[in-house]
Amino acid sequence: MNSRDWIRDGLRAVLGGLLAIPLAALNLPLFALAVAALALSLVPVLGMLLFPLVTLLIRARADLARKIAGHSGVPIARPYRPAPERAVPGGWRYYKWIMTDPATWRDLAWLVPGAAAGIVLGALTLAVPAYGLEGVLLVPLWIWLGTGWYGYGAIWPFETVGDAFLSLPQGALILAVGVAVAPHLRRFDARSARLLLGPTRNAELRLRVSQLTVTRADTVDAQAAELRRIERDLHDGAQVRLVSLGMTIGLAEEMVEADPAGARKLLAEARETSTAALADLRHLVRGIHPPVLAERGLDGAVRALAMALPIPTAVQTALPGRLDTPVESAAYFAVAEALANTTRHSFARNAAVELRHTGSALVMRVCDDGLGGADPAGGTGLRGIERRLAAFDGTMSLSSPPGGPTIVTMELPCASSSPKIMPSSGTA
Repeated sequence: MNSRDWIRDGLRAVLGGLLAIPLAALNLPLFALAVAALALSLVPVLGMLLFPLVTLLIRARADLARKIAGHSGVPIARPYRPAPERAVPGGWRYYKWIMTDPATWRDLAWLVPGAAAGIVLGALTLAVPAYGLEGVLLVPLWIWLGTGWYGYGAIWPFETVGDAFLSLPQGALILAVGVAVAPHLRRFDARSARLLLGPTRNAELRLRVSQLTVTRADTVDAQAAELRRIERDLHDGAQVRLVSLGMTIGLAEEMVEADPAGARKLLAEARETSTAALADLRHLVRGIHPPVLAERGLDGAVRALAMALPIPTAVQTALPGRLDTPVESAAYFAVAEALANTTRHSFARNAAVELRHTGSALVMRVCDDGLGGADPAGGTGLRGIERRLAAFDGTMSLSSPPGGPTIVTMELPCASSSPKIMPSSGTA
């Protein structure tokens, strides 16, 4: 991390501490409101209306805390159970869903300790940089107010210009320490919130099952679409040529005695048709599983892919000898789609691909120096990569600020097929 990133993250954390104090203070009236709503739950109709409404407010506050924690580098998943079908606010099913969800009570239990932690850590995040900043500003204040002015800072005593100048290096050091420590304080606050706001083990399993259900459906749809593509390509390509080939050979058989020259001409056409049909089949097979991937593995296949691009593309790899065939295929097509997006939309002059195996996952990074501004919601390419990786429990993250660079990071969980890692690098 360079100095600019360090200062940016520190100042962002200081601002986060400033925001954390009023947000944490908001927990206390929400807790009081929840206790009052629980007391009023003894009134049948009023309780079924009021407590779910207060719970929704608490969940909104908890979701905001989860979002802030995610920006601090501590992601917290939403643990709530999905609402049952035909459950409407004010109804018994809706009320039962709120009351029986363990996350409702975990949110409620978080409000008071979350308020205490947020206020204390937020104040500490602000206090140290503010104290250092005051020491740094004493010299400008002295110069601005004139040498006849004497005073005291909050804790910085000074009565002479020498005292004021002594505060400058001390204040700068304390300010730097405060800015450096601020992100760690924010992450500590986020981790403490995750103890109650994060999903329990059962909730994680439930979310996992739900995610697998979605990815399985996406995989089935993708496989069905691929089968339809193969069927269409066979029907419109190779099948038509093979039917034509059979007809041509049949005509040649009929003409071989009466018109040998015409028969030879038809056989020449048949040979050309068979060559075209073979090319169609090779193209079809290449779309299913590229021969270069089977022959050279993922490293060689990606290098061959990079060499065919219209822009210089550097490739760096640190991979086992070979990975499982399904993993290699998914990784190859994911990298191919990312590079296709680079050449079509980024207007980049250079690109780079990095492949490495961490022992438990294959990590792929595709970078370019183009215009940036890539958005998964803006097209099907990045969404297709996500669906392809999700079938293997993989993930994709995107960094593409306006003006670039664009960095697509993809991970595929996979075990190493060989303990020997052979790093290599080069420019394709």
